[in-house]
Amino acid sequence: MILVLVAGYQYRYELQDVASRVTAGLIPGSPLSITDADGRSTVMLERRPHGHFDVRGSIDGTAVDFLVDTGATSTVLAYEDARRAGFNLDALSFSIPVSTANGRTNAASLRGVDIGIGGIERRNQTVLVAAEDALEQSLLGMSFISTLSGFDMRGDRLILRD
Repeated sequence: MILVLVAGYQYRYELQDVASRVTAGLIPGSPLSITDADGRSTVMLERRPHGHFDVRGSIDGTAVDFLVDTGATSTVLAYEDARRAGFNLDALSFSIPVSTANGRTNAASLRGVDIGIGGIERRNQTVLVAAEDALEQSLLGMSFISTLSGFDMRGDRLILRD
């Protein structure tokens, strides 16, 4: 029993990687996170059948499904996702004009938001919240992606490096 516990402790990172791979295979949009010996995270995303990269992340600890959008300047939360995350939407001013794939709409700015994608976390980020019914899915935009040390696409895989 002690040998099993010691082996489990020694191979904890490898076991964590196996668990991430199993989860990524079973739950669409789950990021495959790998942490190296220096504690830096790499997150791999698989292209979905619709041709885009979706990822299940978090906003202030609340699970949110994002569409990775390198064409979006900001990370934008769908109104309903912001509501589920517990933000007081009645206190926001939806006065920022934005252009989306669906046309022009307004958004509100939120500061001090924590964003997590797999093992990559960013604290005190500024995000936009789209007006109600203006955006079907939250967008992970360049305001988050530009904080990474790098990202690249290899075939049907998008790799984000902390």
